[in-house]
Amino acid sequence: MAGVLRAERVWVETFTGLRMDQFGRLLKAVRERGGEGCGWGRPWRLPLAERVLLVAVCYRTNLTMRQLAPLFGVSPATVCRVIQRLGPLLALEPAWTPADAAERLWIVDGTLVPVRDREVGASSRNYRFSANVQVIVDAESRLVVATARPVPGNTADAKAWRDSGLAQHCEGVTVLGDGAYINTGLIVPHRKRPGRPLLKGEEEDNAQHRKVRARVEHTFSRMKNYKILRDCRQRGNGLHHAVQAVARMHNLALAA
Repeated sequence: MAGVLRAERVWVETFTGLRMDQFGRLLKAVRERGGEGCGWGRPWRLPLAERVLLVAVCYRTNLTMRQLAPLFGVSPATVCRVIQRLGPLLALEPAWTPADAAERLWIVDGTLVPVRDREVGASSRNYRFSANVQVIVDAESRLVVATARPVPGNTADAKAWRDSGLAQHCEGVTVLGDGAYINTGLIVPHRKRPGRPLLKGEEEDNAQHRKVRARVEHTFSRMKNYKILRDCRQRGNGLHHAVQAVARMHNLALAA
């Protein structure tokens, strides 16, 4: 059975949100990480470029494996194996403290991703089973710096941040958080105290804080153009791999 989608400009740009040169950089990274295979066993039916396209289309459209299979001319089982094999290879590069850390401004926030896996998610404030994913964004470039492993959606942002291990990537960098990150060492807004209104300078600080911190919300909005982050059916580490891959594709899409 012949498939419809091929690693050609019209399909890549339509179904992944990436330009052809950006998709080429993603393909190069997957190849360097061993995406071609281990060199033994039955060869893949699809070339590497189309396998990477398949994973990107899966994350972008959130189609089921039965729906993706005829688009690429393979079986649903092959689609499943391709996603399990290549999904982790699309992950965001590990974050390192930049050389100009003192001049950087990063923003951290958590976003809720609806999930089907009861071992990953929990009933949360959006009345759905969700997972809490902590994300660090560079305030100037709006690029994703790092993401943490998902935790149940009823986990407070402060606890999720402490348990995420992301703080070690932020040494020497100024990091903003919202009011949920109090007592975490991050820069948070001034809080009103009973019987004590905010001073004028504190209100101005909070207004500037909100203006800058809104950039992480804009990043979440762009990342959720990849519909797998609106209703993730992946099990186990599937959500973590999807978030990492979406973060990488988001960064590529913002690149010049």
